[in-house]
Amino acid sequence: MAAPTPLLAVRGSDGTSLLRGPPAWEQHPSFQRDPGPSRCVAFSRDGTLFSWCNGHSVSVVKCSDCSIVSTFDLPKTSLLEFSPLNSILVTWQAYSKTPSCPQGDPNLQLWNTQSGQLIKALFQKKVEAWCPSWSDDEDVCVRSVNNELHFYQNNDYSMVANKLHMQKVSDYILSPGGGPSKVAVFVPGSKGAPSFVRLYQYPVLGGPGAALANKSFFKADKVVMQWNQKASALLVTASTEVDRTGSSYYGEQTLHFLSVSGETALVQLLKPGPVYDVVWSPGSTEFCVVHGFMPAKAAVFNLKCDPLFDFGTGPRNAAFYSPQGHILVLAGFGNLRGQIEVWDVKKNKQVSKLQVPDTTHFCWCPDGEHVVTATCSPRLRVGNGYKIWHYSGRLRHTGEVGAELWQVRWQPFPPGSFPPRPVQQQAAPSEAPPTQAYRPPALRHLPAAASTMLHEEEPPQNLRLGEQKVPSKAALKNQKKREAKKAAKQQEAKPGMEPPPEPTPPSSSQSEPSSGDPEVDKKIKNLKKKLKAIEELKEQQADGKVLQKNQLEKMQKEEQLLKELQELQVTQ
Repeated sequence: MAAPTPLLAVRGSDGTSLLRGPPAWEQHPSFQRDPGPSRCVAFSRDGTLFSWCNGHSVSVVKCSDCSIVSTFDLPKTSLLEFSPLNSILVTWQAYSKTPSCPQGDPNLQLWNTQSGQLIKALFQKKVEAWCPSWSDDEDVCVRSVNNELHFYQNNDYSMVANKLHMQKVSDYILSPGGGPSKVAVFVPGSKGAPSFVRLYQYPVLGGPGAALANKSFFKADKVVMQWNQKASALLVTASTEVDRTGSSYYGEQTLHFLSVSGETALVQLLKPGPVYDVVWSPGSTEFCVVHGFMPAKAAVFNLKCDPLFDFGTGPRNAAFYSPQGHILVLAGFGNLRGQIEVWDVKKNKQVSKLQVPDTTHFCWCPDGEHVVTATCSPRLRVGNGYKIWHYSGRLRHTGEVGAELWQVRWQPFPPGSFPPRPVQQQAAPSEAPPTQAYRPPALRHLPAAASTMLHEEEPPQNLRLGEQKVPSKAALKNQKKREAKKAAKQQEAKPGMEPPPEPTPPSSSQSEPSSGDPEVDKKIKNLKKKLKAIEELKEQQADGKVLQKNQLEKMQKEEQLLKELQELQVTQ
């Protein structure tokens, strides 16, 4: 049986279209491109249905032949989502009031996908967590209402079947899969009390001992919670908006682990600094964390929160597992240059590396062979378009748009639709031209060979038990000292040979030329001393040390000190 062909939905200011994926790379022959500016698009979870809103109506079609399933007169719809079994289409539009209706109309609607009948209309003022969550069998549905959770069963919305009463539940996440369903809730701390996350198994939502696991922590204004696919464990990234130490622009982040068996832990990361991305492996037994001050470190951890493999450091802030879990992509987007590293997960070997500047969106194709990168508006309003790559680095298709590109989205497929293929150990050169490495102002007047790297990147290392670890920089430095000391002793022990004379340090008169003015010489000496201290602080920051506020302020004066030094040396 031939493998299915994934579709790629393309939404922009010039309309909505469907592209047939590998190996065709052509427009869907049965889908007539909608020229109206599309507000939103959505695929059903199994990929059989596609829906979009063009500012006049919401349409639902079959992906196979694009025949119309239903149409809704909802011109202001901004968000769409299907329930797991495609029985319900959820639509949301911005909440608004009118003089004739001061209370406003319900802005969240649940529709029967096949008949087009309205099942339930609800109020949902905030766009955060706008869509209800279902178990995969649609037996349980849950939504947040006024800081408490309302549960419905068997898609019966005439009454609330159960409630979770708790002080100010600000976030929740329902477990994937079917029953028994589990729900994780987050309650932020107040008045000196810590924040906490608790796991419950539906329908037992209250009373002593009801929680499967409980993890409390400080420094958590908000959290991002992620279940693994087996719904056996949860990762919680807790963050604050402001880092009080002043060492990070991104605030402070910590990563916590909870399992349904009651085990909890703080994940001990390998480098201090922000947590940029956390992603579960599709196998549910490992997770990857991109973290630390730039150049950032990426590492894979097991369910005991022990590190298994360290990918070293590099310009990266995101991670993406292939749908089959056999390939991992580490990438640097946003304020980074768009470097993409492709790794074979089983062999812990890098497959390819490419450079795709100005990327604002990245996503794996369900076949596990291709990825799409896109430059979308409003993040970037110039150079909008998308490219489809093979993971080995070969460019397969370029989609140029003459207007703004707002979204690209792959058609999903049920697990097992695309079995994993052997990973091709073949790299292709990046299409981006090479750029010169950054050189600090103090080193720009020196030859290139005399300059040093701004950041010394660490190599990958396997951290599994029983395998040798790559020594750290400090260990290597100490090893060199021991070897030099041993060599000196051996030299002294040789008969008939005198040890070489120790070099005498140069005097200040030899190393520093005099200007003839003692005051000027003193100022020059002080400026050079301050510049040397700044270089030492830079090295400490590159090694991951958290600097104090006064040290950061001292580093900001580097250009001013260099200018003063240059003026004094010119007057000599």
